[in-house]
Amino acid sequence: MNKQDTTGRTTTAARSGTVGAGTAPGRFIAGLIVAQWLSFVALFTPILVSLPVRVGELDPDGKTASLSRVLAIGAVLAMITNPLCGALSDRTTSRFGRRRPWLLAGSLVTTLGTFICGTAESLTTLTAGWAVTQLGANAVYAALLATIPDRVPNHRQGRVSGAIGMTLYMAMVLGAVIARPLIGHNLSLFLLPGLLGLAGVTALVWIMRDDAPADRATLPPFRLADFVRSFWISPRLHPDFAWNFCGRFLMFCGISTMTGYQFYFAVDRLGQSVPAASATVAVAAVITMSGTVLGSLTGGWLSDRTGRRKIFVFVAALISVIGLVLTACAQTTAAFYTAAAVFSLGLGSYMAVDTALAIGVLPDRTAAAKDLGVLNIGNTLPQSLIPAIAPLFLGIGSASGTNYTVLYLFGSACACAGAFAIHFIRAVR
Repeated sequence: MNKQDTTGRTTTAARSGTVGAGTAPGRFIAGLIVAQWLSFVALFTPILVSLPVRVGELDPDGKTASLSRVLAIGAVLAMITNPLCGALSDRTTSRFGRRRPWLLAGSLVTTLGTFICGTAESLTTLTAGWAVTQLGANAVYAALLATIPDRVPNHRQGRVSGAIGMTLYMAMVLGAVIARPLIGHNLSLFLLPGLLGLAGVTALVWIMRDDAPADRATLPPFRLADFVRSFWISPRLHPDFAWNFCGRFLMFCGISTMTGYQFYFAVDRLGQSVPAASATVAVAAVITMSGTVLGSLTGGWLSDRTGRRKIFVFVAALISVIGLVLTACAQTTAAFYTAAAVFSLGLGSYMAVDTALAIGVLPDRTAAAKDLGVLNIGNTLPQSLIPAIAPLFLGIGSASGTNYTVLYLFGSACACAGAFAIHFIRAVR
């Protein structure tokens, strides 16, 4: 029997029992990668292109502040939804399994949200649609990420995490390519990426027909107070989890400065028109995808090969810092592309190995979706925090609110601090 601490959570001694003990057929891994890729298309196409374009149409004078508000509200909901849906997924006893219902329902809600965004005629409706999109997308992500510890053996988690990590920028490329000819057609601009996400998740749900429901006999009685308390993971009892959370939060503060303002950077810093800025974002996405794929596959493979995680996460984060500093200094399109390439190499390796590192420090692997959802707050909180505070940095010495140098230097400082937080993790090499 697994030992438990006074909070009822499974201790470190129980960690090696169930996670990664299953098998991961090739078609499942392929389906997982495609589902994650297309789900990211549904979410990041609006972040990169659709929302900036539509917000700029609805509020041309206050576009940066208005975009920040839309993104921040959506990110707050994402921060709540991910761990909540993960916890409920862990307890789902449906005959359809414990992951598949959340995958399919979440994808349907995401599609509904993109439809609302595409038909919005005001910032209020656009914000509501984006909130619905985030609710659905994060229900999907909670279930998707939990399938790795559910089904992938430990010795393959780095490579699988690497393959999944590279889908973020693959999604940005596809999203940018899709979005460019659709500018001016608002419904298609939002809805087509949502439908692609639904198609990818539906295919995975079909592949995962052996998804097992939670065992009612092993579930403790549901008590709301205990359920709420279970989301608190004590830093004193689980310091490695806390340090990983801290490092991830700081790193994603840096990432959020890079991904959230590329379109306006091209318009304001590089002096491009809206169509030209859309093309620049698309080219940058291709460059970033190439770097991310290289970084993800190389970092994941080397990490599995050596059995080490921390050093790869540390080095990857520092490479991303260099990319952010180069972005802060970029004054030409070529310099911006160079910065994106450097940033993506680091980010690809980081996304690959940090997921495997996170699985290695889970406090209770029988509640993987919930605990990974709690950890994912470190990803989503910056998506609300950075848009909320970005206007402060953009406004330093700039009446027009376009001081991107200060914003990206701030992001680089956050990412650098995140790299050093990894040093304090002890349970994983």
